[in-house]
Amino acid sequence: MRTVILRRGLVALLAAAVSFGAVTQAQADTLRIGYQKYGTLMLLKAKGTLDKRLAEQGIDVQWTEFPGGPQLLEGLNVGSIDFGVTGETPPVFAQAAGADLLYVAYEPPAPTSEAILVPKDSPITSVKDLKGKKVVLNKGSNVHYLLVRALEDAGLKYTDIQTVFLPPADARAAFERGSVDAWVIWDPYQAAAEQQLQARTLRDASGIADNHQFYLATKPYAEQHPKVIETLVDEVRNIGEWAKAHPEDVTQQVAPLLGLSPEITLTAVKRQGYGAQFLTPEVVNAQQKIADSFYQLKLIPKPLVVKDVIWTPPANLAKAN
Repeated sequence: MRTVILRRGLVALLAAAVSFGAVTQAQADTLRIGYQKYGTLMLLKAKGTLDKRLAEQGIDVQWTEFPGGPQLLEGLNVGSIDFGVTGETPPVFAQAAGADLLYVAYEPPAPTSEAILVPKDSPITSVKDLKGKKVVLNKGSNVHYLLVRALEDAGLKYTDIQTVFLPPADARAAFERGSVDAWVIWDPYQAAAEQQLQARTLRDASGIADNHQFYLATKPYAEQHPKVIETLVDEVRNIGEWAKAHPEDVTQQVAPLLGLSPEITLTAVKRQGYGAQFLTPEVVNAQQKIADSFYQLKLIPKPLVVKDVIWTPPANLAKAN
């Protein structure tokens, strides 16, 4: 009887091991990408070239849409995706929260694709006029740093304004009904507000923030699948170069998905940065400045070292790019 029980136990352990191995193998053979409703990854998804190229390596691609960068990085932190793209600020908050992520690549600066907006008939004419006013934004998004820098540049403290944290759709509603004085937002919401609401641009990021887009991966995935990361960056770069050369074609493809007019969409498309590259020391230093600023303002609980979470491609991949 004891022998039978032992045999049954071994069979159960073997079955569990096989089952676990199957799950692990399934995860290894699937790349889970998080994207937002606007941007290069959305174009790449629609094009299908990445899916086809990775299928040749025996890898399936799963795409999941997120409403913003902070939500996308939360998905990356909890392990529901392996790779995604956000603005420059969400990774800082994610690193501060202990997310096991790595910066993989970045897009060139796009400083005009984010701005502080005010209603068309607002008496506010400069950033200095925001003192004591209510400013709405998505907490931890790329525009959070724009606001910090714009206030500094105008001689104001972050505490001189009243911040209201809302996601884009709710922020626009608050902006339209006049319950806030200004809205800090990015494209295509920015372009839509400018054209649909005749919102005025108080200040964009020109001269004070780069507004990079960053591609990030979980640390385990990037370290275990460097060839997949190389393929990803290569395909992102290719679709970006195509988009840069064909803004009208991009507009025709994207406008129906966004539910926006071609005019609004084209404005946003032309303001975006294209051409993904692996990170340079200069970009890392710029990102470190953001982290330092947020720590000094007590928006994050601890100082960060950004260079500690930069993915370094193997030498053969780096030479190829």
